[in-house]
Amino acid sequence: MAIKKPKSDPKPKQSKDVLSHYDAAGRASMVNVSSKTATVRTAEASAFVEMSPKVLAALGQNPKGDPFEVARIAGILAAKRTSELIPMCHPVYLSYVDISYAVCKDGVELSSRASTTAGTGVEMEALTAVSVAALTVYDMCKALDKGILIRSIQLERKSGGKSGEYRRPGPDSKR
Repeated sequence: MAIKKPKSDPKPKQSKDVLSHYDAAGRASMVNVSSKTATVRTAEASAFVEMSPKVLAALGQNPKGDPFEVARIAGILAAKRTSELIPMCHPVYLSYVDISYAVCKDGVELSSRASTTAGTGVEMEALTAVSVAALTVYDMCKALDKGILIRSIQLERKSGGKSGEYRRPGPDSKR
């Protein structure tokens, strides 16, 4: 028996309360952004890598190298490849990506920032960058403690595009 694929409308009408990555037949679909205006768009994301005092104390003596510089480069490279990792993401020319960090008493706070001038946003690039940076910190430190915890990967802020400005409210911001 042949399986019939449902026909899909290439431009299904979407309301604000409907997930945009589905077509009229309910199949996963890349959003058509060809009619969107290219505007400056930015996004910032954060993650927290919780680690023991022993691991924190050893960060500067890592025989693999500086965990933060390796994580920064890994995050930048990951942001540039987001559309290869997340199936419905558009390839976006990135104007800027960077990762920063702050060592805290119980771990490391990582932040990413991405920007572009395009018809679609860079939230996924910022989130991918900070996620891979956090995984890289784990990889660089796992020899000392396999129990390192990555948590609170989240979008902190975004600007540009039709939906405008978003800023994470409340105490959950930055952890």
